[in-house]
Amino acid sequence: MKVVIDGSTVAEASEAELVEIEGNWYFPPSSIVDGVLSPSETPYTCPWKGVCAYQNVTTAAGTRNDGAWSYPAPDASAIKRVGKDFSGYVTFAKPVSFE
Repeated sequence: MKVVIDGSTVAEASEAELVEIEGNWYFPPSSIVDGVLSPSETPYTCPWKGVCAYQNVTTAAGTRNDGAWSYPAPDASAIKRVGKDFSGYVTFAKPVSFE
C-alpha cells in the first residue's frame, strides 16, 4: 500500500506490514520515503497509547505541518490492546490517497 500526498508517494509497504488503529493505517519506519518527515514541536499524549510525536510532511507541493504522527514508545498496554508492537510506526493526517 502506498500513501500519496499531493501527488507524491511518502510511504509504501505491504498490507501485512501495516497496523490499523482507530481507522488509521500505521506504516513501519522503514517504509517512509527519506526526507519527507521532519520533527514538529506540537505536544500530545493519547490517553491509551501514550506520548505522540507529530511530524511535518514535506513534498514538492509544500509542507503539511503536523501531517503525520507516531508513538515512539507506546504504553505496554497499548501494544497489548493492538496486538502488535507499533513503536515508531507512522500514520498520516487526511486527506491522503492510498494506492
